[in-house]
Amino acid sequence: MLKRQILRFGRTEFVRQAIAEQADLSAFQQRPTPRIIAGVFFIVLSYIIGWPAVALIGMLAVTLHEPWLAAIGCPAVYGLSHLVFLLGMYLAGATYSMIFLRWLTRILMEPLLVWAEGEDHTARE
Repeated sequence: MLKRQILRFGRTEFVRQAIAEQADLSAFQQRPTPRIIAGVFFIVLSYIIGWPAVALIGMLAVTLHEPWLAAIGCPAVYGLSHLVFLLGMYLAGATYSMIFLRWLTRILMEPLLVWAEGEDHTARE
């Protein structure tokens, strides 16, 4: 059953194209644009202001005995971190994500397809 699922997934256009084109990470050698740098900066910033800020507000609310500070402040700060993350994703785009995903698909699926087929599938191409 597992072999059948692997073979079925291996027939998808995305997997076949990633293997046929020998998807690699060479695009990471090019210098990123300022827009992509800004996007990655905002994504990293969202993680910094996300859970650490929520934890800090929670500790502050406990220390000051003000539960409303946590009830209002934590969701507000977490929502702000989501907005900053979305801004970063908008600016950075899916360029690097798709390059990485295609490479990862190729390096994972090639050996799995060989195992599932019981022979070298690249020999038939």
